[in-house]
Amino acid sequence: MTDFPVTIFHNPKCGTSRNTLAIIEAAGYAPTVVEYLKAGWTLEQLKDLAARTGLGARGLLRVKGAPAEELGLTDPAATDDAILAAMVENPILVERPIVVTPRGAVLARPKEKVLEILDRHPPTDAS
Repeated sequence: MTDFPVTIFHNPKCGTSRNTLAIIEAAGYAPTVVEYLKAGWTLEQLKDLAARTGLGARGLLRVKGAPAEELGLTDPAATDDAILAAMVENPILVERPIVVTPRGAVLARPKEKVLEILDRHPPTDAS
């Protein structure tokens, strides 16, 4: 849907990411899907998403299943600049999925959080 663009930064191996994509598609959108593990991140992109989601760099940091702790990024002394630089080098360090629409940006955890920024919601399944 070009008049209401939806972009999902997606990891197809992640159940929450797959379910969020399904919610978006069920609502009638054909989102731009960015497989960030393949595409990577830019520093500017991550700074923008950290600001737009309101979570900051630390809020976007994936700890489970990622080398965040080994890299010292969970230390309270780790700066946003250090966290963002590590995310550029190691895309797996970014929590997923992140969804962006004209209504805002969210880290869709839980998956239903994506409904906050869609223009319309998927039909409910009565079965």
